[in-house]
Amino acid sequence: MIKQYIYDQVVAILDAAGLKHEGEFYIEVPNNPEFGDFSTNAAMILAKENKKSPKAIAEILIKELKKHKGFKKVDIAGPGFINFVLSPQYYQDSLWEIQEAGESYGDSDFGQEEKVLLEFVSANPTGPLNIVSARAAAFGDTLYRVMKKVGFDATREFYINDAGNQVDILAESVELRLREIQGEKMEEFPYEAYHGEYVKHLAQRLNSQEGVRFFMMPEKERMEHLKEFALNEIHQMQQNSLEKFGVVFDSWVSEKTLRMEGVVEEVLSYLAEADCTYEKEDAIWFCSTKFGDDKDRVLMKSDGSITYFVPDLAYHLTKLQRGFTKLIDVFGPDHHGYVPRLKAAFQALNYDDEMLEVIFLQQVNLFESGERIKMSKRAGKIVTMDDLLSVVSKDAARYFFIARKANAHLNFDLDLALKKNNENPVYYCQYAHARICSILKKAKKDKVLPKTWKKELVTKLVKPEELALIKKLTEFPELLISIAQQREPYRLTMFAEELAGMFHRFYAKFQVVSDKHKELSQARLLLMDNIRAVLALCFELMGISAPEKM
Repeated sequence: MIKQYIYDQVVAILDAAGLKHEGEFYIEVPNNPEFGDFSTNAAMILAKENKKSPKAIAEILIKELKKHKGFKKVDIAGPGFINFVLSPQYYQDSLWEIQEAGESYGDSDFGQEEKVLLEFVSANPTGPLNIVSARAAAFGDTLYRVMKKVGFDATREFYINDAGNQVDILAESVELRLREIQGEKMEEFPYEAYHGEYVKHLAQRLNSQEGVRFFMMPEKERMEHLKEFALNEIHQMQQNSLEKFGVVFDSWVSEKTLRMEGVVEEVLSYLAEADCTYEKEDAIWFCSTKFGDDKDRVLMKSDGSITYFVPDLAYHLTKLQRGFTKLIDVFGPDHHGYVPRLKAAFQALNYDDEMLEVIFLQQVNLFESGERIKMSKRAGKIVTMDDLLSVVSKDAARYFFIARKANAHLNFDLDLALKKNNENPVYYCQYAHARICSILKKAKKDKVLPKTWKKELVTKLVKPEELALIKKLTEFPELLISIAQQREPYRLTMFAEELAGMFHRFYAKFQVVSDKHKELSQARLLLMDNIRAVLALCFELMGISAPEKM
């Protein structure tokens, strides 16, 4: 990692010169490429604590840095910035390190002390997963893969809200459809019921299994049986959809089970013991305003029923009890008001509310032929994850869903996702991988490809375009750490597109496979093979394929 490499050299020189370096200085890429490859503000940041001028500190650093073979040029700019131009040898050596690392390139122990629980999707079990859930699935799974690669002990979890009013409505909706199948006439299907075709399918499946016997049960038993049937069927449906999308959860947690285990009652007791509850209008309230919330929250209504906040808090406490040190929840845009009360409860129960981090994914708009497709879950007009995957590939869907920042609305263009040309970013990136595979195959056929790579080949790569490609490859490890830190999977797609673009331009300008210049050809093939390998790593982290031909 280049920034770490430069930072370590600067620290070593400071230590050798007896200079303090408690102040936090940075290594960054200058906005103007003419200033060099990297720069540092170390001299300015550390001047005061060392009682020296920035220029004096910079001169000490530059004198020693110029002796290092990794730097082609080191100089002072402005009030004390130090600019670096790295030597071709540094990049050549870096390419060989990438080659030797293979699939482990980018691996690190950065997050080794953090046990992270990533909760995402967690859709209500009242219907099939839609395209909003698909975005959450792609985002959460990609972030998980990146975090695992840089050393976090990460776990993927799905919370099933299988208790509450929405489950009652689902059961009633299925029963009404079952009565229709049995011959009962209905003037109009209730507006508040679920109208989707999947409800009819559930009723048909139940009818084929049980028929009229179902209605012989006592009403209470019948409704409980119906809830269990519908929830199990939809849960399996959601699991199957996620697996087709390349997303497998490490654990599934049921709200119904939490309630049965008494965790919800424990939460109410904990809050009462912490002197954070009070009674008003025959209801029990949580005084969350003590901890920064804009108003106090009802925990138990006057009829004795609890609000949805209580089991959600109980669920989060189980996460902490399981030893997770960081809780990351990926929610939709309609959950903003939920966070202050949850963080308030953390404080009330003497937990650090910074352990909880909530990422809000904005809405997904689906476009076809330039027109936005309107959706409504209640009316049954939804575009499911399965619907989408029946039209576009898993690769295109996952790529498009992570290609935007979490806080940005996502317009999914179906027409663009189906294009098989360079306008489609997924095609553009995958074609770069396939094209390199084809180049390597041709080189092998022409007996130019060596049986084993030799390190001395890297010395042949001296052209600015070759070094620029290597420099791009060296950005990958630090990029992964930054993605994990900032929770920004979209930067993986940006990197892949930039690398693919640099490759396509290089291949258009330079001959790679040549009998006349065999060593140079082999050196460029080594470079090509590492571009292919890093693209494949990007694809693996995105959960998409790395085709060898297209």
